[in-house]
Amino acid sequence: MPDSSPDGEAVPRSRRAAREAAARQAATGETPTTPASPAPSAPAAAPGAQPGTWESLITGSTPVSGNAPGATAPGATAPASPPAAPAVDQPASGSGFQPVPLRTPRPQTQPIDVEAPVDDDPWIFAAAGASPAMPYSRGGAAPAGAPATAVAAATPAARGTSAPRDEDHEPSAPSGSLEDLFSGSASTNDIGHAPPPPNKKRRRIGGWIALGVVLLILGGIAAGGLYVWNTYEDKIREVMGWEEPKDYEAGLANGEAFVTIAQGDTGSPISQSLYDAGVTKTPDAFYDYLITSGQNPTFQPGVYRLQQKMTSEAALAMLLDPANKQEFTAQIPEGFTVEGTLQRISEGTGIPLEELTAAAADPAAYGVPADPAIAAAGGQPLEGWLFPATYTFDPGVTAQSAIQTLVDRTKQSLDAAGVPQERRQEILTTASIIQREARAGTDMQKVARVILNRLDPSNQETFGKLQMDSTAQYGYGEMHDGTVSSSEAALNDPNPWNTYVHTGLPVGPIANPGDVAIDAAMHPAEGPWLYFVTVNLNTGETQFSSTYGEHLKYVEQWQQWCRDNPDQGC
Repeated sequence: MPDSSPDGEAVPRSRRAAREAAARQAATGETPTTPASPAPSAPAAAPGAQPGTWESLITGSTPVSGNAPGATAPGATAPASPPAAPAVDQPASGSGFQPVPLRTPRPQTQPIDVEAPVDDDPWIFAAAGASPAMPYSRGGAAPAGAPATAVAAATPAARGTSAPRDEDHEPSAPSGSLEDLFSGSASTNDIGHAPPPPNKKRRRIGGWIALGVVLLILGGIAAGGLYVWNTYEDKIREVMGWEEPKDYEAGLANGEAFVTIAQGDTGSPISQSLYDAGVTKTPDAFYDYLITSGQNPTFQPGVYRLQQKMTSEAALAMLLDPANKQEFTAQIPEGFTVEGTLQRISEGTGIPLEELTAAAADPAAYGVPADPAIAAAGGQPLEGWLFPATYTFDPGVTAQSAIQTLVDRTKQSLDAAGVPQERRQEILTTASIIQREARAGTDMQKVARVILNRLDPSNQETFGKLQMDSTAQYGYGEMHDGTVSSSEAALNDPNPWNTYVHTGLPVGPIANPGDVAIDAAMHPAEGPWLYFVTVNLNTGETQFSSTYGEHLKYVEQWQQWCRDNPDQGC
């Protein structure tokens, strides 16, 4: 029912009320209620006029009159042309429900007023089954009675500048806005479609995969680096400068050292001799220097006096200097046999080896009693009597005088150790075994005790057999083959020097012992040892035991060392 004024007079409905009433009537089919006061009679409709439709009512092309839509008064005649729509907000006379003029869309050819204020009260007409209508906006400058233009609120012209919105009823903005669309920073697919939330599980899986790939790469690099290091360690150290210097630094030379160069010696054996004498720092230092410097000099046999801790360059210079060659000088190491000793004398003095060998065949000429057993076995009668040392002979030295000098030095050592004259051959034989079996002085005294314990008649462990590899090797001719182990043939050969076959001492000495070995034979250490074995050939470490079971454990230790060092003389 229309609103009433305070005086009770009917007041025309507002635009909003009229629109809402028309919308309800269109949606529900209700008949507008006529006012209580009598209405003037309406003109009759023209014959043949068609009733208006709700669509024409909504669009404003057909006015609303009477009590039912599309009805005309009986007997009324319809006008020839439809009457003009009454002005906005003016009630039509003779009608209980005033027609609602609706705005028609503004012609597209007319410019759109961008700055026109947006109506805060948009309204929507929706027909059944039709798509939702776009919100409309009023133009503030339109004159009264002129048809308004319906403009979609979603267009930029209708929105104009940013208008206030009801934040309580408006949803949050999508991933792109209209401003982004028209500025080119978003596409139409972005409007109203927010990006999906990130998949955290997939991100975690991707992270683990990336970590695995990184670890795999690092592992491959580490494995490759380890292989390269193990294969080319010496070359890498040489290139990077990480290796220990092979040579002494200049300025460290001191003391005195004698080096013997044998006939035909070249760089490699001379390099080893220099190291053994304490001249160079490593066995290969001198040889490497010759290769690096491209030198291949000819060395003269003889004994040379040098210094200890020399550079390879300085050592070479002294070896090539004739002033450093000791004329008629011979250096005889401990443990050498008669054969090796005569070779050194020949090289140092220039005496032919054949003359020296012939001179050594008669021991009586030097005050050494001849042993028929040695002569019968084909041994050297002067074995053990040519004392190891460095000798300098007079220019007129002969083969006999040179040999006599060495024999006299042996007698001097025997006398210094307190060896009775009748025991000289026995002590030299014992001392020669000690010299070949041990290195350090304390070990030599223990080896001497082992020999005495095994020779004891009350010994029920070895029954008088020394079982020394050095004796089996000497009698079989394996002493200079470069190994400490005896072959099966040498251990079983019945020659008179083989202590694995024969009890007691061998028939005679097996080498030339030095002062320490002779003294150890006269003054053995106290102990119950019956066995010993050298478990490290590089250091000379020797283990002694009194039972065979304990000895076998040390033998296994020595065998393991040999397996770990296959080229060290086992």
